Amino acid sequence: MTEAPAWANAAHALADKVTANAPGWHEAVSNTPRHKLVPRWWQRIPNSPTQEWELVDLAENFPERLRAAYTDETLVTRVGPTHADHATPGEHGKGDPTSSSTLPGLIVSMAHRLDVKPGHKVLDVGTGSGYSAGLFARRFGDENVTSVDVDPYLVEAARTRLAEFGRTPRVEAIDATGELPDTEYDRIMATVSVRPVPASWLRALRPGGRLVTTIAHTALLITADMGPDGIARGTVQPDPATFMETRREADYPAKLNDVFVTARVREGEDVRPPEGSIPDLWQEWPLRWLFELDTPGVETRAATYPDDGRRVVWLLAADGAWARAEDGTSPLVHQGGPRRLWDDLERVRSRWEENNRFSLHSMRAELSPDGSHLLTPDDSWRFTI
Repeated sequence: MTEAPAWANAAHALADKVTANAPGWHEAVSNTPRHKLVPRWWQRIPNSPTQEWELVDLAENFPERLRAAYTDETLVTRVGPTHADHATPGEHGKGDPTSSSTLPGLIVSMAHRLDVKPGHKVLDVGTGSGYSAGLFARRFGDENVTSVDVDPYLVEAARTRLAEFGRTPRVEAIDATGELPDTEYDRIMATVSVRPVPASWLRALRPGGRLVTTIAHTALLITADMGPDGIARGTVQPDPATFMETRREADYPAKLNDVFVTARVREGEDVRPPEGSIPDLWQEWPLRWLFELDTPGVETRAATYPDDGRRVVWLLAADGAWARAEDGTSPLVHQGGPRRLWDDLERVRSRWEENNRFSLHSMRAELSPDGSHLLTPDDSWRFTI
């Protein structure tokens, strides 16, 4: 009797954990060697002032590599423009993650929501390490799975590594916000976030087909089914999911540090007390995501003054608009540039409160090639996505 490889028990234990609510995926998770798809990865250096990462490079059967690969966690494979495969020993990565192998539990949860049936053609947007493509191919057949990514190296590496254990889905390097490899799919799942929802996806989704995706700069997960009228209708799901957004270049645009220099301490052109309390946008995430839906592209930062414990929140925009809100005994809001960003935030909060602070997963999605929207429960508020 042949002894099972060292990773098999770890993969089976992972499957036990992440497929409890989706048992149909247990066999695929148990038999997909994730450690072969992620031979090296980046690990954030704790308390690094410049957001640096260290390289993790371990032998294939090294216990720590297997532990990491078969724990339900995300492994960051690319930081800024540098993939872990191309890093030299001792090199530090710098910047934000630009690719990863998403935590298996989230992949399984989304794939379960996708509700793929035998014979369905599946489009997996965001190849990354190839893990989700490997799971789909294992369960539904290589011939039924297409996976796409904007990065040619990621695509080639995933294709090669999948083939090493017998998986041969179609894997293509394209900008998935443009035209797709085929014109018709039954299911589309994206492990990158988008805004707008690409018209090409909606043109390619067959009537009765299903789309699962997230909206950029939020953790709003949408499931929508294509109707015979060319409109996919669905809802925001109760469990949030955060993904990197689609990109066209090697890295994402630089953060708004120049605007922050202005906003950090400068007297505003408009200075006033806030209307109500200054929100903690990292704790009050529904408000932060509603603000993003209403006023997209605003970068948010926060800090606490060490001398007296006062909180400060900054809102920054690429057009030079900025706001700084400071709490304390005499809270103040400073605003400058061509727009009043804090006014926008307070307007969104006020409208949300007027609508009884509805749950975000009560919103409905209507997606079509001509335009996509999220609608509040009473249809009084409509966000273009």
